[in-house]
Formats: sequence, structure tokens, C-alpha cells
Amino acid sequence: MTGLLKWLSWIMGIACAAIGAVHIVSGMAPVPDGDSGGATVDSLVRFFGAIFLGYGLAWIWVARQSPIPSKAVRLLAGILFLGGASRLVSWADVGRPNWFQLLLMAIELALPPLYFWLSTAGEREAADRPRDSVG
Repeated sequence: MTGLLKWLSWIMGIACAAIGAVHIVSGMAPVPDGDSGGATVDSLVRFFGAIFLGYGLAWIWVARQSPIPSKAVRLLAGILFLGGASRLVSWADVGRPNWFQLLLMAIELALPPLYFWLSTAGEREAADRPRDSVG
């Protein structure tokens, strides 16, 4: 289980950091239907790109820890879930988004329960390992 949690944390970190960096550099260009956003929305997307880059780096930091800190995993997974829930609010408020945004929303709502379930795997395995006795 620890291996799966570490792998998922690395993938999440790399993906989020890369997406954030792309948005910092490209602004609205990679956003479906984003060509009509204007300068204000472009500025907002680039700002949130920086936040997303930082979020990805936090996942990478988590993946490098041993054992992987369950509280940090739960916090980051909770933020991801909140993002997916926010997309639901947007859908209810202004209408159905592009299919790709729906795919992202599904991922953002489906992955956090898996992360929550796996979150204590590293700590459990570390606690189960026999400790060297000093004698």
C-alpha cells in the first residue's frame, strides 16, 4: 500500500506542477473555450497556475517523506476534493462545462477517497517494522 500511495503522490505532484507551470507560461491557451477570457481572466489563470504549481510541489514533498505523513495526504486530498466540489457548484450556477472539465471534476471527486484510504499506509507499515534493539 505504501508503494501505491508513494506512486500516486509522485504522479499527482508531477502532473499538478506541470499543469501549473503550463498555465503560468501559456495563460488561457490550454483552457478549453478559454479564448474569450480577456486580460483579467488570463491574469487570474496565471495566478492560479502558480498556486497549482505550489500544490504539485507539496505533493512531491509528501511523496519524498518516509513514512508518508498521513495528515499532509489528507489535507492535500481534501483540497483536491474541494476543487471538484467547486466545479459542481459552477455547473449548478452557470451551466455544464466542457467535457474535459467534467473529466477533471470526476478525477477530483474520485481520487480523494482513495488517498484518504491509503493515507495511513506508510505510518502503519513503519509501526509494524521491527525496531533494532540496542543492547
